[in-house]
Amino acid sequence: MATITSLTAHQLLDIAKDETKKLDSGEIFIVRDLFKGYEWNRIERKKRLLLGTLFLHECSGGNFKPISKTSSGQQKYQKL
Repeated sequence: MATITSLTAHQLLDIAKDETKKLDSGEIFIVRDLFKGYEWNRIERKKRLLLGTLFLHECSGGNFKPISKTSSGQQKYQKL
């Protein structure tokens, strides 16, 4: 099994999308919430930024609605 650091941004996107299945309708989250804290911290910053962009473009038109940004600039989403 590959480590979190060896995965591509697209593979990380697949993990994030799978994790959203565990969320309840109406729940608000950021992409970081979809990973364990230590896993998120191990992903290099460049990949995290790309992952956020990919998630916004791929998921915001479907079951998720971007609602606002956090004070640190992370996009918040709401599951519909």
